[in-house]
Amino acid sequence: MPLRKDIWRPAIVERSLQDIVAVGGVGDARLHWLPEQRPYAFLADPFGLWRNGLLHLFVERFDYRDRRGTIELLIYDRHFQLMDRREILTEPWHLSYPFVFEANGETWMLPEAHRSGRLTLYRAVDFPFRWEPAAVIPLDCVAVDATPFHHQGRWWLFYTSASDRESKVAELHVAYSDSLTGEWRPHHRNPVRQDPVSARPGGTPVLIDDKLLLPVQNCLTTYGGGIAMLDIGTLSTEHFSARLDGPIAPPHSVMPYAEGMHTLSAAGPVTLIDVKRTKLSVRGLAIEAQRELARLPARLRG
Repeated sequence: MPLRKDIWRPAIVERSLQDIVAVGGVGDARLHWLPEQRPYAFLADPFGLWRNGLLHLFVERFDYRDRRGTIELLIYDRHFQLMDRREILTEPWHLSYPFVFEANGETWMLPEAHRSGRLTLYRAVDFPFRWEPAAVIPLDCVAVDATPFHHQGRWWLFYTSASDRESKVAELHVAYSDSLTGEWRPHHRNPVRQDPVSARPGGTPVLIDDKLLLPVQNCLTTYGGGIAMLDIGTLSTEHFSARLDGPIAPPHSVMPYAEGMHTLSAAGPVTLIDVKRTKLSVRGLAIEAQRELARLPARLRG
């Protein structure tokens, strides 16, 4: 039960993902911070879609008191004023990384849920508030931060493996399918990349000047220590090659959230990020101890 806790906070950046990549960082772009949470709770992993002039922003909500993430929705108007906020997806297991996208005339969400032992694709049955499981995607491992992308007539999926702590941050896997809800085939070269600096996905892939770029997390010294762009040069059912294109610098002024950034996702003219600080206190340890104590049978607590 470590004393130091990661505390994340997302922001809406008034700059497109293409522009951020072009200059290599967020720079001095205007930021709109999501609401701060109570102590030892946070929002993270922002993904968004515009619909009818409103930004629908999906995030993980996490509290160290129960350590089970749920998916929340925050709706902003075109001036980035918060209009509505509510929980829209919860399961008996931890949820995070709510990758939301549009395809085939419908809206989909592929949240991180490796503690369930499977990867489940959800469909909006009443956007943006009601979602239902649409398909389970079997792969070569239990996927972490699965990131879909349609490219050259095929669906591709980038993810890491939940098999152990190192694999989660250092082994990039790829799968492909002719249909979003059809059969997925893991790449025969998996893991296609082994590097804690540039393997775990961290946002929306983007095509810029015919270059396919995947945001990846730098987890060499700390989880979510930074974001870089992975330039995927070859992507086929037989071959894969990529090189690190370069880091994406966080905003110039993010204090006290200056200890990491692990999401970079496109939402039309804006980009969504999250940055972190760590909190070091005895109270954090007490929260962990209280949670573990509550799990013990009453006869042992007494």
